[in-house]
Amino acid sequence: MNLHEYQAKQLFAEFGIPVPEGQPATDPAGARAAAEALGGGRWVVKAQVHAGGRGKGGGVKLVESPQAASEAAAAMLGMQLVTHQTDAKGLPVHTVLVEKAGSIARELYVSLLTDRATESVVFMASAAGGMDIEEVAASTPEKIITVTVPPAQGFSSYQARRLAFGMGLAGEEIPQFVAIAKGLYDLYVASDASLMEINPLIVTDQGRLMALDGKINLDDNALYRQPRLVAWEDASQEDAREHEAAAHHLNYVTLDGEIGCMVNGAGLAMATMDVIQLYGGTPANFLDVGGGTTAARVAEAFKLIVADPKVKAILINIFGGIVRCDLIAEGIIAAVKEVGVTMPVVVRLEGTNVDQGRALLAQSGLAIITGEDLDDAARKAVAAAKG
Repeated sequence: MNLHEYQAKQLFAEFGIPVPEGQPATDPAGARAAAEALGGGRWVVKAQVHAGGRGKGGGVKLVESPQAASEAAAAMLGMQLVTHQTDAKGLPVHTVLVEKAGSIARELYVSLLTDRATESVVFMASAAGGMDIEEVAASTPEKIITVTVPPAQGFSSYQARRLAFGMGLAGEEIPQFVAIAKGLYDLYVASDASLMEINPLIVTDQGRLMALDGKINLDDNALYRQPRLVAWEDASQEDAREHEAAAHHLNYVTLDGEIGCMVNGAGLAMATMDVIQLYGGTPANFLDVGGGTTAARVAEAFKLIVADPKVKAILINIFGGIVRCDLIAEGIIAAVKEVGVTMPVVVRLEGTNVDQGRALLAQSGLAIITGEDLDDAARKAVAAAKG
């Protein structure tokens, strides 16, 4: 789960990380009122979407009057913002952040992420902050400093100073960065984050460090411990089918192919997609219905698949281990009837009570195609999709 910039900055401020004065707004009048309340002579209006590169996509505007802030918000709100991190449709803008504009002497980069290889949190920092940090990582990786934080040890001041020295900070900038880095680490742990980023972390003309932007991704597996943050979720920033799948405890990822896949088990799902590709087809989705599949869950899975206009055939590949194949077959039959599936459905069952399951499918009176094995089922699904 991702947070918006204004939400991330609220958390930053709670953990002592300096951020610009700002207020979110959901309409032009609110943006004008925010600028007037903040005071000053210049403001930045930022579209709030779960993607970077907003400035290049027209989602960041510097304005010099409250009326201009209102006009900038009116232009952004309701638009589909397209950046290099979105697809061609972009993401909807429902909120803008209005902030007081300040002076920028330098732009730095700092982030934290969980490194599964070392089972540790890793700090990454660079003196080359700003919008093109990806290019820095690709072309001059030596400009990025990393520090690994062993979980049993925790984050230490000497590690923060190492990052500060690597970014060329000096004098009073160093203790400021140490405090910011410690706040980031404490927030990372407290919020069960999987990624946290400040880009840019600026040094002002007065020598003060401040988080000019903020990004936080949360670990979905730990959301049950974060009810406050779960309430901040913005479903409009997610794929609608993926969001619906999560509500029914289905693991679903939208892809670009024409064969809808329904499989129990992530490894089997990956293998199924590979075999579809092998026989000349392309999968329309990754869909793992889980080991404890029920008829209700199968029905919801069908609804997700048929809602994709690109799908021309459905391949169901189920290994009946925890759940018997005859129960799976009953669930498939009930779901096809309930959803009213009209496209070809190819089913491959294997495992406990497989013969009973195949018999139920054959006797159902429905136009369900059975596959003897995965290869046979994949070939039949590809052929059905091609008409």
